[in-house]
Order: sequence, then structure tokens, then C-alpha cells
Amino acid sequence: MSAQLIDGKKIAAQIHAETAQKVRQLKARGIEPCIVFMRIGDDPASRAYVGMKDRKAHELGIKTDTLIFPEGTTQETLLTAIRAANADRDVHGILVQAPIPGIPQDSVFGTISPDKDVDGFHPVNFGKLLLGDKTGFRPCTPAGVQELLIRSGIPTKGANVVVLGRGNIVGKPMAAILCQKDADADATVTIVHSRSRNIPAIVRQADIIIAAMGFAEYVRADMVKSGAVVMDVGVNRIEDPNSPKGYKLVGDVAFDEVREIAGHLTPNPGGVGPMTIAMLMANTVSAAEKQAR
Repeated sequence: MSAQLIDGKKIAAQIHAETAQKVRQLKARGIEPCIVFMRIGDDPASRAYVGMKDRKAHELGIKTDTLIFPEGTTQETLLTAIRAANADRDVHGILVQAPIPGIPQDSVFGTISPDKDVDGFHPVNFGKLLLGDKTGFRPCTPAGVQELLIRSGIPTKGANVVVLGRGNIVGKPMAAILCQKDADADATVTIVHSRSRNIPAIVRQADIIIAAMGFAEYVRADMVKSGAVVMDVGVNRIEDPNSPKGYKLVGDVAFDEVREIAGHLTPNPGGVGPMTIAMLMANTVSAAEKQAR
């Protein structure tokens, strides 16, 4: 048996097409969706991530502005810029790209207006997520994982889901999304982490595995029961002497092994990754719609 691959690029393209249609409808009403990106320093990964998001926004007709702050920027300088964007009625979404060197992330996320928090990390939006209140914004990556499940026709009602990782960006919100009393959730969710005991035994019970621990190829074939759904969220750099760069990127799942056991599997790259940007763009347009009301 070889797993059916879940094509994140194809599903993200469907969501982008829906988002572009909403953008056209808003512009017909005189509303131009706009997102402001902020980053500190010249970290290559941050520069690349913001560049990808900026290009996709322009493809969809979303206006963007990118504010780049030098290394050593003070917390007050960054928060002042966020407050200015909060007050600007022409700005609908704000994203501060991590890492944010020298500045506590909590202070940054807490300063962004909940109405413009298209990354979904403000305490108000996080609280709404836990309460099952759909009026808030959800973090983009776990929201994208749920969309992959929905649009791939994979039922979650009553399913045993194991989330590997308890981070605030993926693990915790992912568990919160799938345990809600909702037609597209209703799962029995277990979180495992670095202090959990007998992790392989727990993971082998899962109907759906969501790997977000940040350990290269951690999930091996002997941890996956036959026919399970495996969603690989991880991005890890490992040495590769055959690569011109000297390294390659792999997920948290040993793809070649697990492919022979799983029923459905996300490739990496090309699985969960494209969905993060798709959900960010969808959140931005949703923010514009809400603020217009």
C-alpha cells in the first residue's frame, strides 16, 4: 500500500481563487484589502517568508506595505508602528514576522488590534478559539491543516487525533480547533510533547497524526498504524553533502517510510506549507469584510 498524497498546493490554489473573488467584490464596493508586514533585521528566512506573502497578496489584488526595521530596534519603536497601523482605517491586517529579536513576542501580539490580527495570535483571538467562538481569527497553519482535512474528505468526528508538539503556533491551537463541538472537528485529541512517556505507543493509536515537534523525520513507520492520516507540519534543516547548499529541508515525518503505511500523507514541501499563506490571505480579506461592516 502506498499513501494517497494530499496536495496542499492544489487545495491552496482553490482557497486563493475564492479569496481573489472576495477581493474583487470588495473593490467593487470601494474597499481595497490591505495588509502591513513588519520585520526586524535581515534574517534570510524572514526576508523570504515576507517576500512570498507579499507576492501572493499582489497576485490576489491585496494591497501591501512592508516596514523593515534595523537590528536593535527597540520595543517601543516597533509597538509605536503597530499602534499607527491599528489606527489606520485603510489597513485591515498586520503581520509581524518572527523571529522578533530582542522583543517579547507576547508584547507584540498583544499590541496588534484583535480586528487586524490576521495571524491569530492576539490573546482575544486565542481565547475565542478555545471557546469555540468563530468570530475571531485562527492561527494560519493549524487552520490550514483543518482545511486540508475538510477538502480531502477526511472525517474527524470521533477520530483519535494525536498532535505532536505543544507550541503556541501550531500544537495548542491545532488541538483546540479539532476538539471543538463542530461538524468539521469533534475529534478526541491527545497532545504529546518532549516530556510525554511512551510516545510511539500513543501515536500508534492515532487515526490522524499531526506532526509539529520540530524534530527531523521523528515519525517513523513503526509509529504509524496502517491507513492512518499523517499531516507533516515540520520544517527542519539537515546536512546533505550531495546538495549544493550542503543541507536539505525535511519534515517531522520520515516520508519514504511512512508513505508505505499511511492511508493519506502530506508531502513536504507541497503539503501544509502552501496552506499557511492561503489562510493568511483569507484572514486578511475576512478582516476587510468585518471592518467594512
